[in-house]
Amino acid sequence: MVDNKSKDDASSTVRSTETNNLYDTIRENYIRVVDELTKAQPQYTQSLSNLQLDYVSAVKNTIQNIVSTQKLLVNEKIPVVAAPYTEEFVKQSNEITKNTIRAIEINNQLSISALQAASENYRTYNRTLDSVTEFTTTATKAWNSFISTQQQPFLRK
Repeated sequence: MVDNKSKDDASSTVRSTETNNLYDTIRENYIRVVDELTKAQPQYTQSLSNLQLDYVSAVKNTIQNIVSTQKLLVNEKIPVVAAPYTEEFVKQSNEITKNTIRAIEINNQLSISALQAASENYRTYNRTLDSVTEFTTTATKAWNSFISTQQQPFLRK
């Protein structure tokens, strides 16, 4: 009967080791996948930044070309805006521009705040996950200890 117990313990130890190896392998594989995804992040960021700069350049170029064309029309004596309304038009244009810039500033502040909040939420999530993992590990160890203690009288027979 002692031989059976030793054989069962050895079998249990092998299963436990195989299970641990399985979980270690799964963890390592997931981490490798995340690391591979992370490798390209700087390239994505740079490509997005380049795209934004190209877009800004195209918009500025479009604005310059439109204004140059309108100036050319005015110089050719084709009225685009009647003279009495020019001053009011300039005033309204400046007001619209000021309001647009303010809206952009507010949008930028909100976007940055939202990104910072999301980042903080991930840090909080990680801390919570660490705490839950620590609690679960402690509870599992306590449970295993309790079960082992309860089974001892039965295993001695």
